[in-house]
Amino acid sequence: MIIAIGSDHRGVLMKAKISAALEKKGMKMADFGAYSADSVDYPDIGKKVAEYVQKRRAKFGILICGSGVGMSIAANKVKGIRAALCFTAAMAEMARRHNDANIVVFGADVIDPKTAVKAAAVFINTAFDGGRHAKRVNKIKKMEKARG
Repeated sequence: MIIAIGSDHRGVLMKAKISAALEKKGMKMADFGAYSADSVDYPDIGKKVAEYVQKRRAKFGILICGSGVGMSIAANKVKGIRAALCFTAAMAEMARRHNDANIVVFGADVIDPKTAVKAAAVFINTAFDGGRHAKRVNKIKKMEKARG
């Protein structure tokens, strides 16, 4: 399975830890940067990861910035993306089960790397429940179509 991953300069260390842990579990990572602590603009990386997932080149995406808020906003501007900012493994599980989220977002300044690694694995390994939740996700999709 291919997972798209990206961070801004504040999330580089967390991105490396998550990538290493997922690669040990047999995942292939498509890394969209950043690659150093030099300042970068998070919307550029968020867009690249979101478009990669949108085109189904990766099943899921992982984004990291300082708070997670900027990456969430940027990724959710891409049609078909449901990026969820998560602080716990339980949130990541529910984002998949109830919202069919396809990108998980972490704030490197507000979540420890160990929790992020666990939450990323839970996110990737949790299926969408469908049922009553599918009806709600379909409403979101209709809102997106109406927006153009």
